[in-house]
Amino acid sequence: MKSKQNIDKIINEIKNANLPQTEFVKLMEEFHDPFKVLICCILSLRTNDKTTYPCSLRMLELGKKPKDFLSVDVDTLAQAIYPVGFYKNKAQQILDISKELVEKYDSKVPKSIDELVKFKGVGRKTANLVMAKGFGIPAICVDVHVHRISNRLGWVKTKTPDETEMELRKLIPEKYWLDINTILVTFGQNLCKPQRPMCDKCPVKQYCNQFESSS
Repeated sequence: MKSKQNIDKIINEIKNANLPQTEFVKLMEEFHDPFKVLICCILSLRTNDKTTYPCSLRMLELGKKPKDFLSVDVDTLAQAIYPVGFYKNKAQQILDISKELVEKYDSKVPKSIDELVKFKGVGRKTANLVMAKGFGIPAICVDVHVHRISNRLGWVKTKTPDETEMELRKLIPEKYWLDINTILVTFGQNLCKPQRPMCDKCPVKQYCNQFESSS
């Protein structure tokens, strides 16, 4: 309960800690382009940021708009994005989405979560990130970091990222929705790690349910 009552303090304390962002996180923050956010998010699934970053840059040398990828063959794209996880499948997925965007959406990424999740391989995590970082529309993208940290803090008690998203929508003030993913991902990569979280350096441990229970 203490954590829920101090959401503003927790978010601002984490922001004020000025934790270093990965190059991939910085790249996604700079895009402001729904298509780039979409295809780079696809690359990042089940792959760490250190690997995803150079692969994203190589992919963007091949194209930056859906129509650019119509002339790219799957082997060329797969080679460019190697060694992201499932790189061959992701290459085909990006080409299929690009073709569908050109043929059915006038090359424009739909500005709707319900429409985005209709694309093969696009889940709510990716759709929410496209809304927030691509369109600048408030949305809560819940990845493994956001799911883990939200549960550790005691904000939610959920089993899946989708459940976490729905609970956070009720709990987190909308003014934080655009940035909450970046804030918590950076926090999770630096301090609140999956294994051996660095609680001694945590700026919000006094609000954390897990720290309290382990003390």
